[in-house]
Amino acid sequence: MEEKKVLSSVKDEELIKKRRDQMIKGALTLFKEKGFHKTTTREIAKESGFSIGTLYEYIRTKEDVLFLVCESIHGEVLKRLEHVMERNKPSAENLGAVISSFFRLMDEMQEEILILYQEVKSLSKETRSAILQKEKEMALMLEKAITASLPNEISKKDITLLANNIMIQGHMWGFRRWMLQKEYTLDEYIEKQIHFAFLAMGIHYAK
Repeated sequence: MEEKKVLSSVKDEELIKKRRDQMIKGALTLFKEKGFHKTTTREIAKESGFSIGTLYEYIRTKEDVLFLVCESIHGEVLKRLEHVMERNKPSAENLGAVISSFFRLMDEMQEEILILYQEVKSLSKETRSAILQKEKEMALMLEKAITASLPNEISKKDITLLANNIMIQGHMWGFRRWMLQKEYTLDEYIEKQIHFAFLAMGIHYAK
């Protein structure tokens, strides 16, 4: 599958990043209040601090903004997982640290995750496919973390299932928060989910 590119008429890469970061922040504020479809590009431009003309120098459609939000989430997950993996040696404790770090990031980004779950189904086929590809890449990152932490201890098929379980459990903290966050603190939720993951694998885990 060819990677989706968000086109810009501006050539300065630093300026593109700066403006798009502003755009993502502004759009998220509006999406949380009104939803993706009720938000206009003119409102996104105003919330981002520039004109509608300037907005269209950095994107082509409103869907581009939602895709950039997804890319931002994906980038943060990659950075967080790489950081955790760099400072630990392969072990069950390392995998526990990876899961914990992922869940904490999902807690920080729960509004963004909720928006993606709510809006992705109504996007164009191209943008929807690109966002779903990012989801697959996120699961693959978790698979690599599991493999690096527990080499040769569980099968490839089980690694794939575990990675997807971790990803959905991380997302669930946000989209089921109306119930879960009344019953559990974030620390309690993380501890329970790590316990269940290692219990299912039959691997001893000492916190």
